[in-house]
Amino acid sequence: MKKPVWVIEKERAKRAAAAETVWLFGLHAVRDALQNPMRERLRLVCSKNAADKLAEAIAASGMEPEIVDVRKFDKFVPISTDSVHQGAALEVKPLDWGALKDVCYDARRVVLLDRVTDPHNVGAILRSAEVFGAAAVIAPHRHSAPETGALAKTASGALERQPYLRVKNLSDAMEELRQMGFRLIGLAGEAKMSLEDGLSEAGMEPVALVLGAEGPGLREKTRETCDRLVRIPFAGEFGSLNVSNAAAVSLYASASR
Repeated sequence: MKKPVWVIEKERAKRAAAAETVWLFGLHAVRDALQNPMRERLRLVCSKNAADKLAEAIAASGMEPEIVDVRKFDKFVPISTDSVHQGAALEVKPLDWGALKDVCYDARRVVLLDRVTDPHNVGAILRSAEVFGAAAVIAPHRHSAPETGALAKTASGALERQPYLRVKNLSDAMEELRQMGFRLIGLAGEAKMSLEDGLSEAGMEPVALVLGAEGPGLREKTRETCDRLVRIPFAGEFGSLNVSNAAAVSLYASASR
């Protein structure tokens, strides 16, 4: 019996996901990945100098590095020639943090990203999420920044410790969080309510901070799913923040309640 098209496509997607690998680069990102027991590590390429600096982490990981001439690094590792690799690159499988309900159980705050595709922004948000105690950063699987070397380097190690969940449907994830008791607070520049008032209204309820991509902001469906839309007040006639800065401000405010 011939398999339905949707079954074939699902199997192809599963095989592609299983085959997907990521190249991390830079001393900090590589060291943290070597020290992360959750990481499935495949191949380590280093210059002699980088291997010396990473000696302790390499020994603990049990990996055997391939030592190469740093001037010929791009011949051994498929990363951009302008990547600041510092003579270290590690091929890994993407992290699997598990189900949203398990990661966010009994959490006080989470961050949701609506089509934020810049890996540098997402990396910076992961750092802030770790610093201010967010249980997870959640984004749709499509139209969001995947795990990449650039994201990991910007996250400065946070990618290995801060759950980054990419879900099939962001609105469904928001509804699941609502059922878990989260207050869904969306950031929108034109909102009437301030961030402070929105957090005050939430009281002791856990909050899910929802941020959109720079320019288009939150999509209509995402806005409608939020419990409240709030803005970060600014001085003067005009003001705006990069999405990663807005995330840091809102995370700090939510952690200070």
